[in-house]
Amino acid sequence: MAKTDIEIAREAKMKPIQEILNSINVPDKAEVYSPIGRYIAKIKLEYLEKLKDKKDGKLILVTAITPTPAGEGKTTTSVGLSDGLNKIGKKSIVCLREPSLGPSFGMKGGAAGGGYAQVVPMEQINLHFTGDFHAITSAHNLLSALIDNHIYWGNKLNIDVRRVVWKRVLDMNDRALRSININLGGIANGFPREDGFDITVASEIMAIFCLSNDLYDLEKRIGNITIAYTRDKKPIFAKDLNAQGPMTVLLKDAIRPNVTQTLENNPAIIHGGPFANIAHGCNSVLATKTALKLSDYVVTEAGFGADLGAEKFLDIKCRKSGLKPNCVVIVATIRALKMHGGLNKDELKTENLNALKKGLVNLEKHISNIKKFGLPVTVAINHFVLDTEKEINVVINFCKKLKIKVSTCKHWEKGSDGTKELANDVVELCEEKSEFKFLYNDDVSLFKKIETIAKELYGASEVIADTKIREQLKNFQDNGYQKLPICVAKTQYSFSTDPSLKGAPTGHVLPIREVRLSSGAEFIVVVCGAIMTMPGLPRVPAADSIRINKKGETEGLF
Repeated sequence: MAKTDIEIAREAKMKPIQEILNSINVPDKAEVYSPIGRYIAKIKLEYLEKLKDKKDGKLILVTAITPTPAGEGKTTTSVGLSDGLNKIGKKSIVCLREPSLGPSFGMKGGAAGGGYAQVVPMEQINLHFTGDFHAITSAHNLLSALIDNHIYWGNKLNIDVRRVVWKRVLDMNDRALRSININLGGIANGFPREDGFDITVASEIMAIFCLSNDLYDLEKRIGNITIAYTRDKKPIFAKDLNAQGPMTVLLKDAIRPNVTQTLENNPAIIHGGPFANIAHGCNSVLATKTALKLSDYVVTEAGFGADLGAEKFLDIKCRKSGLKPNCVVIVATIRALKMHGGLNKDELKTENLNALKKGLVNLEKHISNIKKFGLPVTVAINHFVLDTEKEINVVINFCKKLKIKVSTCKHWEKGSDGTKELANDVVELCEEKSEFKFLYNDDVSLFKKIETIAKELYGASEVIADTKIREQLKNFQDNGYQKLPICVAKTQYSFSTDPSLKGAPTGHVLPIREVRLSSGAEFIVVVCGAIMTMPGLPRVPAADSIRINKKGETEGLF
């Protein structure tokens, strides 16, 4: 019987974190990093400032086809690729997001990789890690508390309690908290109003945390958060409550990037964690820039399919940070492609070339989309045990016809030995000249930006928005926010807003349900279809199987 991810992780021979830092020439000094136990460290921002004149390494973005319940293994492939690059003699660091407790105890599971391509210590990373998410949650909810406290003590800013747009957050899937009433219980508790919770990874604080270049940039952005409006619709900002100072204090240690290691004792930086279906889906700018100064090749991932994570990485993160990927890896699995070809999950165990060929339209659309950004692209087939040689050859031949490099990756089973071909392909692609460009310009209207994403990347025929939505977008523009990029919140399971539409559907419409101004993070969130910014738990959550055994070890975490 194959070992579980947690069993493999538990058998890992981890090295003390200083040995990992030595491998990337980080000195053993108190002013450089703080150890968090034996196997994790936080790099100090003062040291990062000293690295600013060093030459950057190459940046590799790992994305994927549209996800299915069959799994794609994007994080696993990112870890495997970085290990593979180190295996062929290159100095590489993998940059990942921190896992959220919501999926860990919900349906998706942990986010530390799998098999023999994992980051460790796996249990710590998937649970409380270094407490960054708790700090973000606390900072966010401090602002919530300051808003209601200001209203209670006389409301000098004339906040309209019906127009408070700042919700509370919790790092757990809890649908019961989506819409709530607060300040109940009489005059001593304040003025009753409607409120709600989002999951922490959807917090604007999380987005700001991941897009900030330093502590002062973080504080400035927090101050620019729009928290509410007056009765005459004048915006009120966090800085009007002097909230940015104490909130930044809560984040001063969290903002420092976390260094851990892979199973093969290669360095990994894990920092920040917005979801890509409801936020911008990338690890922190600070983490990526740190890795680029400390290695020759940085492997980073963007959440879910390329229509979500990769688009936001390129149109939001790169636009705000000046980063530019040297190449893009699209992860695909035979299983997921067969689901896009019409099969159910219980039909995936047998060879089915017809379904596979039908499902290739999804891969082709993602390849086409990445090319619109002017970047070199390669395909990584994340190998599963039941994949047949004929099925693998179908995908290989398909990519060759498109003149796209493709490799079969067995990192889950073999670690770095299973990704050497992909690593060599990536090294070659990183030497190619590319003309990176954004999908849309800053100066076009907000609605036109949404239309461009919907039509160019999703294959939609039109965008539907009622008069209220269009007026909100116009107000954002009139208030000076026209140049902001768009962050679409929609289902990850389809190019459309209907999760049942697999493959590469065309002619569908993109219905906008809500728009939110993230004036601190500096983007506009466009909520589409039925997507929720506070997910719920499934009928049988992963939490049902998680427990402590008689040895004091965690079981069921994956």
